[in-house]
Amino acid sequence: MNPINLEAAEATAISALQFLARDDDLLMRFSTITGILPNDMRQSATQPGFLVGVLDFFLSHEPDLLAWTESSNINPGNVMSARFALAPEDPADFE
Repeated sequence: MNPINLEAAEATAISALQFLARDDDLLMRFSTITGILPNDMRQSATQPGFLVGVLDFFLSHEPDLLAWTESSNINPGNVMSARFALAPEDPADFE
């Protein structure tokens, strides 16, 4: 895992959020899993950990991860680096 800076990590997470917001089915699944209603998402986005949750959502389902990263020209391997830049934790927690 290559470390990235906080600014790049935030840009990656915002790209994920934008992709999520453009896909109604994906947005509804995210809402169902997180309990955050689409109308409340803008307010929730200001909360600590929200962008981490968006990245975790994509990291938990490879087809969605690949659809987003391919459409955004993002290396899928950089997503985990972005996630840990936003919320550094022991990577072993996610293996």
